[in-house]
Amino acid sequence: MKIHLLSTALLAGLTFAQVANAQVSDDRWYLTGSAGMNIQDNDRGTRNAPFGMLGVGKFLNENWSLDGELNYQNPNFDSNQDMNWSQYGISLDARRYFNVEGRNWAPYLLMGLGYQRSEEEFDAFPAINSPGQREEGNLAAKVGIGLQSALAGKRAAIRTELAYRADFDDGSVHARNEDWFGDVLASVGVVIPLGAPTAAAVVAPEVSPTCADRDDDGDGVNNCDDQCPNSVAGQTIGPNGCAVNVSIDLRGVNFNFDKSTLRADAVSILAEAAEILKRHPELNVEVAGHTDQCGKDGYNQKLSERRARAVYDYLTSHGVSASRLAGPIGYGESRPLEDKGQAFPACKSETNRRTELNVQN
Repeated sequence: MKIHLLSTALLAGLTFAQVANAQVSDDRWYLTGSAGMNIQDNDRGTRNAPFGMLGVGKFLNENWSLDGELNYQNPNFDSNQDMNWSQYGISLDARRYFNVEGRNWAPYLLMGLGYQRSEEEFDAFPAINSPGQREEGNLAAKVGIGLQSALAGKRAAIRTELAYRADFDDGSVHARNEDWFGDVLASVGVVIPLGAPTAAAVVAPEVSPTCADRDDDGDGVNNCDDQCPNSVAGQTIGPNGCAVNVSIDLRGVNFNFDKSTLRADAVSILAEAAEILKRHPELNVEVAGHTDQCGKDGYNQKLSERRARAVYDYLTSHGVSASRLAGPIGYGESRPLEDKGQAFPACKSETNRRTELNVQN
């Protein structure tokens, strides 16, 4: 009979497990309920009886769960079925699951300790208050095996179990010489998690970064488009990743022919440039001077240096720190804005007789 009950319970669990599609463990609290047959120790003198169990539990990790369970059974005595014998108890049960990846069910081992209380009627004739009644509680221990279907992501799971419970009841009236009894418990139950199923985490596929995703020199231009991959911090960078020269043409700061003296109209422009530089202390500039294309190169070089010096001296005397000014540098007639292709009037063009502030960062 015991083998038949175990086979029935395990087959029921396996049938459910085949349709499950998630892991056995879950991080939710759950309620349990089961029913089965309590196969009584022969020494009790009682018949086998159905029993029920209710509990609450939680997985501690993917391999271990802990349940608190209440049980009840009410068998009859073989000798006198009019005599009542009932038993109820509480236990704390640990289950150790043996999971296999890709499998949606798991066998487990059961270990538990608890308290069982017996209520036993007995024939007290010729006493007036016959039948007598004994009520007594005692320690109980339980071991067993079982099988559970997937719980993770599900609304319910099936649990089948076969357990042996040692009931240390040494006060039985019907079995006076026994110190303890061993009962077999075969059951099928349901595990109902509390709360909504946990949604499976969506793991984005790992994508290797390409040159379009990287900017090794940190200049704001990705590696695919960066033609100058070793930019230095502080440089002004163009769309191709290379440093560009940014010039601030002090338009209007021009000089008379063959002169390096600041004109009155140039002073007002330089005053505004000085104020801008003071408001933006992060800017560092090069002071550059230029000439027109008249005269010899050597003479024009010296003249452009004097013109750059005139602007440099004005800026430093009006509150711009010399540490922020590179130069003064003269470029002579080497960088005209109007080409040499026109001998006149470009030769004496005021456009070429100019100074510039070239931004260095």
